[in-house]
Amino acid sequence: MPLTNPPPDAIAGLSLSEIAQMAADGRLPPVEKWDPDHCGDSGMRIAADGQWWHEGSPIGRAALVRLFSTVLRREADGGYVLVTPVEKLSVEVEDAPFIAVEMESEGMGESRRLAFRTNVGDLVIAGPDRRLVIEDRGHGEHPYVRVRGRLDALVARPVYYELASLALDERPGPNGSAGLWSDGAFFALEPKAA
Repeated sequence: MPLTNPPPDAIAGLSLSEIAQMAADGRLPPVEKWDPDHCGDSGMRIAADGQWWHEGSPIGRAALVRLFSTVLRREADGGYVLVTPVEKLSVEVEDAPFIAVEMESEGMGESRRLAFRTNVGDLVIAGPDRRLVIEDRGHGEHPYVRVRGRLDALVARPVYYELASLALDERPGPNGSAGLWSDGAFFALEPKAA
């Protein structure tokens, strides 16, 4: 279920509460189109468990975390920033910025669709533009699903077990690999051979 962006100039000059309402309505700011100067470090960290921190303290308000998540972007160099039309601040991300905490499956085989909900409320259907992969990002092999832009969600262990259970009930995919189809694309649920 792709979320749609408003026209690039639709939120220029809007308040954060107005941007938050857009996010609540399923419309996200066009952060990929904004190119402000880098202003420094935000003092924010997203832990591997999905908890957001600011200057050593956890951010407990879910609405505030959701707001920040809507203006998060991953840069071409792999770094993460919070970006608005007028400023860009670095954010430390220990693994992936989001966690896929829930999954729904519809259909079977090549007609299957896999939908994920993240810990910040994003809804995503895995497919050609939103890949589901098993990767080692420096701490072992884990499953990830693309959420938007260059931002991924780590698939939570219980959700991965659901995926594995579905894959065991399916016939092997291309090249005999275990995995699942979603939205017309096949996703192997095993790491690529080195």
